[in-house]
Amino acid sequence: MKPVSSSSLLSSRPQLRHGHDHGVGILTPDWPASFSNHHLSALSLLSSQEEYSSQESEEFGPVFVQEPHDAIFPLHSEEKKVMMSCEARGNPVPAYSWFINGTEVDIEAVYRYSVIDGNLIITNASETADYGRYQCKAENIYGTVLSRDALLQFTYLGDFSGRTRGGVSVREGQGVVLMCTPPPHSPEIIYTWVFNEFPSFVAEDSRRFISQVTGNLYVSKVQPSDVGSYICLVKNTVTNARVLSPPTPLTLRTDGIMGEYEPKIEVHFPQSVLAAKGVTVSLECFALGNPVPTITWRKMNGNIPKKARLRKSQAVLEIPNVQLEDTGTYECKAENPRGGTAFKGHLQIYTFPQWISTINNSQLDSGDQLHWECKATGSPRPTYRWLRNGGPITPQSRVEMVNGELIIQKVQQADSGMYQCVAENKYGAIYCSAELKISASPPVFSPNPVRLIATLGKDVLLECKPRASPKPRVTWRRGDRRIHPSRRIMLLRNNTLRIINSSRSDEGDYVCRAENQFGSAEMTAMLRVKEAMHVELSPSKVEVTVGESVVLSCKVSHDPSLEVAFQWLLNQQPLNFQQEGGHFEYIQRQSSTVDLMIRSILLQHAGKYSCRAQTSADTVFAEAEVLVRGPPGPPGVVIVEEITDTTATLSWSGGVDNHSPISSYNLQARSPFSLGWQTLRTEPVTGDMESAMAVDLNPWVDYEFRVVASNAIGTGDPSTPSRGVRTKEAVPSVAPANVSGGNGRRHELVTSWEPVSEEFQNGEGFGYIVAFRANGTRGWKEKMVTSADSTTYKYRDETFPPLTPFEVKVGVYNNKGDGPFSGVVTVYSAEGEPRDAPSEVKASSISSKEIKVTWRPINPGPGRPRGYEVSYRKDSEQESGKKKKTAGNETSMVLTGLEGNSVYVITVRGFNSIGQGPASTASTAKTKKDPPVQPPANLMWIQEGTNVSLNWEPVKSKDNESDVIGYKVLLSQEGRVHHQVMRTITPSAVFSLPEGGTYIIEVWAVSEGGEGATSSQVRVLTSSGKTDTELNKSKVLLYLLVLLIITHTCQNRYALLRLMRLTWTP
Repeated sequence: MKPVSSSSLLSSRPQLRHGHDHGVGILTPDWPASFSNHHLSALSLLSSQEEYSSQESEEFGPVFVQEPHDAIFPLHSEEKKVMMSCEARGNPVPAYSWFINGTEVDIEAVYRYSVIDGNLIITNASETADYGRYQCKAENIYGTVLSRDALLQFTYLGDFSGRTRGGVSVREGQGVVLMCTPPPHSPEIIYTWVFNEFPSFVAEDSRRFISQVTGNLYVSKVQPSDVGSYICLVKNTVTNARVLSPPTPLTLRTDGIMGEYEPKIEVHFPQSVLAAKGVTVSLECFALGNPVPTITWRKMNGNIPKKARLRKSQAVLEIPNVQLEDTGTYECKAENPRGGTAFKGHLQIYTFPQWISTINNSQLDSGDQLHWECKATGSPRPTYRWLRNGGPITPQSRVEMVNGELIIQKVQQADSGMYQCVAENKYGAIYCSAELKISASPPVFSPNPVRLIATLGKDVLLECKPRASPKPRVTWRRGDRRIHPSRRIMLLRNNTLRIINSSRSDEGDYVCRAENQFGSAEMTAMLRVKEAMHVELSPSKVEVTVGESVVLSCKVSHDPSLEVAFQWLLNQQPLNFQQEGGHFEYIQRQSSTVDLMIRSILLQHAGKYSCRAQTSADTVFAEAEVLVRGPPGPPGVVIVEEITDTTATLSWSGGVDNHSPISSYNLQARSPFSLGWQTLRTEPVTGDMESAMAVDLNPWVDYEFRVVASNAIGTGDPSTPSRGVRTKEAVPSVAPANVSGGNGRRHELVTSWEPVSEEFQNGEGFGYIVAFRANGTRGWKEKMVTSADSTTYKYRDETFPPLTPFEVKVGVYNNKGDGPFSGVVTVYSAEGEPRDAPSEVKASSISSKEIKVTWRPINPGPGRPRGYEVSYRKDSEQESGKKKKTAGNETSMVLTGLEGNSVYVITVRGFNSIGQGPASTASTAKTKKDPPVQPPANLMWIQEGTNVSLNWEPVKSKDNESDVIGYKVLLSQEGRVHHQVMRTITPSAVFSLPEGGTYIIEVWAVSEGGEGATSSQVRVLTSSGKTDTELNKSKVLLYLLVLLIITHTCQNRYALLRLMRLTWTP
């Protein structure tokens, strides 16, 4: 195989299918402007410009960007067009054509086909005309490539036959198979069965199974509950369309029950199952039998994969993401007490071809050898074939193809074009492509001439790199004399002229001549030799403290005819002045001197700084070391060497001291109960120590530890936390706080306290000891409370008198022993219910709905009341009636919501948390009669300016209503919240309307039984808003009122009132 050199390769372009385009990028270091714009040499600059320009305008053969994919098109879709995608890059732009099942599509002859930007558009697609495999061809003047093929399928779901299905009749206990017989469809469908009516679906279990291969419903043992009508429902997996079959009736025969029989496998997977790598494989196995058979699975000569799942009562073995190692023979076995049967089948996994290595574009000289090799994996193992410009390559005397290798001897111009390697097995094919270019051209130099500047005493390389094919013969001369190799002048294999230890005498013009059978060309290299450059960087070593600033100065001596550019580096990496947060500043004092200012220096700024000076002839470096003193770095790994109940011995390794000796270490810890990291108590830990003991830890608490180092500069970052450890258990040392008590039920002593935090429980088995004794007695009674979260304890003793004082204390314990007790406090036992009844209970009627009850409070005693309960009922009722409680120890209550003109019987009793006391002597009160139901009627008014005189008909109470004792008049202004209520004992009122606007007037009667119904509203407009017509109405009203007074007959009075209402309705 011929070695590949840089001159034999085209620019890299992605050749694999669905690769990503990579644009051409130009990388420039982040140097000062004067450096980045400086020309390193005329030769390198012109060469790079030409190379970039050639890539930009390079012509090349087609390369696929997008290839057609397999597609499924719904036949009944509203969208009548199918698009098969294809796109290729190329210069010139490629032209496209398409093949269906190997036959080229005549786009012009078939109106339904069109090609837009490489994509094939099929209008009014049909399965009969358009089903098949599609392949795209892209071509331009440099060659042709073929895409992979893609399968176009059509999805549809027909209707079941409308013919009535015959019924199936079986004995109870017998197995049965109900046939689905699905309609025409594509692609796969999903089967379910409906029982009697939709949507009552058949539930699959160990007795019933629906095969997703046949669609049939299998019942291993029929029961009476199975009798009914069965409908097969199928669903298209692409369109989700569904259709239902005609019903199949299932009935039971009356000639007896089926006896037990051995299993018979009715549905099973094929004897040979082929599956693609990575898919999910489902193996079905179901048997009929009585009793219902049990299904088990095994893999012969191996274990069933752990990822496999058994579904549908073990009737389906599902293996997701199958791999080659899942290949093998699988057995399903059906068994019941009458016997068993088994079925075996082989699972074979295949894989589509996948590339291991592909071919790349090549540019060769005429007469060179081409050697390409492509490799792919797959099962079965792929075979290879080669295409050139879309057509097969046949072996010739110069052409050899063996196992994915293509060798062409002595390539010719006619061998140029697009080549494709195809790797395929019976499950698929993959393509990779590359372009072969054969060069045949005379020598060409660019740029020409070339100017070079060398440094005195250094070696010089004069390159001669013409573009030519085949490779030319090269000679050098200086002036008219041909150059022959010597001790100082050497001709290298790549035709470069090397001058050792250059001197002023070497200056001049050197000519390289290149020649092949197509022509010749010359290139002139103009050499100038300059004095060497020297650089000095000061200070060469400096030590600073974090936060300080430092200046490094770089000065060069150089040939004054050359421009010099500077670059600063830190640890051999160029400094990025824009990304260093303002810490670095580039200062140019003179053309030959630059400074580097480092402000507020940080630890990470320590290192070796380099000043790089460069001219077109030379590049020199100088280095300086900057040491930065700062707080110490984090200590090394913290190890817990020993742990007790209250101490921890820690060890660590020292971190970097950052050029200032470590003076001390600080130990810190955190636990689930601490607020962040807390400093631990230790003996002084000096900088030369790497272990210490922390004390005063809490027992039985999870801790993490870390160490922080300090020096004269400051405190550094902490170490990485240690692994979590728990201190040992110990006897509790903290007693409960805020011990108190009281209340509770009769004969109870209730003790309460604040629970001890888990941080101070010191071990497992934590609980409380409640100790108590009656005042004046000697012995303590102790009770254990085993819950660490408990806050109360209730002790009951029927002999306790109410409010008996006790001395109480609460202690703690755990599995390690008993801890301290709290201080002794006095707690009273629960009080009793009130003993006495309230006295002097009085009840008085307020209105028809309300009665006020008052009483004298109970004398305080052991049964202190917490409130009072009032019971009341109508005297005519024998039921218990209603009850109402006071909020506290009030001695009065107003009962509301009562019935008018009714006698109520009322009792009062005290209550507290223990219970209720005795009821008082009953007291009675009678509510007043209900207020009048009739509202005031015939409201009339006279308005003079802002004064209004209002009159209405008196309200007459009925026998069962309270007598009217007066009236209330409500005056409110429209749009205002505030209102005014007037009271009068006569059916009239006079009031003033102070402001302009609209006023609303309402009237109601007042009686002993309460307030009556409200009249209809009257709207009055003040003079500021009243029209002349309204003022005239007031005068007419006065006239009519006079007539009313002098009128004696009822008939005339009522007629006049009707006239007034008609006239003055608001």
